[in-house]
Amino acid sequence: MLAGPATFAADAPQNLRLFLLIGQSNMAGRGAIEPQDREPIPRVLMLNKAMEWVPAIDPMHFDKPEVIGVGIGRSFARLLAQQNPSVTVGLIPAAFGGTSLEEWKPGDKLYKNAVERTKFALKSGKLSGILWHQGEADSNDEAKARSYRERWTSFIQTLREDLGAPDVPVVVGELGEYLKSPYSKIVNEQLALIPLSVTHTAFVSSAGLHPKADVVHFDTPSLREFGRRYALAFLSLDSSWAAIQ
Repeated sequence: MLAGPATFAADAPQNLRLFLLIGQSNMAGRGAIEPQDREPIPRVLMLNKAMEWVPAIDPMHFDKPEVIGVGIGRSFARLLAQQNPSVTVGLIPAAFGGTSLEEWKPGDKLYKNAVERTKFALKSGKLSGILWHQGEADSNDEAKARSYRERWTSFIQTLREDLGAPDVPVVVGELGEYLKSPYSKIVNEQLALIPLSVTHTAFVSSAGLHPKADVVHFDTPSLREFGRRYALAFLSLDSSWAAIQ
C-alpha cells in the first residue's frame, strides 16, 4: 500500500532534518505496540500516508496495516533529538514488507514511491540520512546473497543521485542472527562490507537482539534498541550533528 499524491500545506513545518526509512518488514516494523509507543516525542515528526507531517507515533508505516507495528524510527529519532535540542527530526517511512532488493531497483514502484515521498518532504527540510534494513528476502538464494553488495551499491548510488544528495549518510542494519534462511550469514557478510566500498555508510550490528515468535521479525524491545544503534551509527558519520544550530 503506497502513498498517494498530496498538496503542500502553507503551514507545513520548515527546517526539518529528514531521514528516509526504506527496506522490508523489519524496517517497516512488526513489533507489538505498547502505550509508550503511542506517546509523541518532542521535535520528532513523521510523514504519514496522506503526506501530512504528524507526531511520530507507532505504527509509522502503512505497507501492511494488518501486521504493522513498532519499528526502529522512534528510538532512532529520539536519540538524535536529545543530542541537539535545536533540531526537529522528520521521518519519511517508505519501507515495504516482504520485498527483495530486486523490487527496489530504480524505476520500479517502491523506489519511485520513496523518491516521491522524499522530494515532497524536502519542501520542509534537508535530507540528513537514509536508513536501510533489508535482505531477508534475498537470503534463500545463494546467487542473490553473494551479489548483494554489488547490487545494493548500484541501487544506493542511483538513489543518492535522484535525491540530489550524492554524499548523504546511509546506515544499513544486520539481519537477525536468529534467522534460519540458508544464506542469511552471507547476506550479513555483504552488508558488513558495505562501508569498505561505499562512502558515507555505516553498518549496525544486530548482536543480542531477539525475535518474535515467528523467528523472522525483531521483537519490540529489540527494535527500540536497534533504532538506538542506528542513531549511534549515524552520529559516527556526521560528527557535526551536535553542533547543528
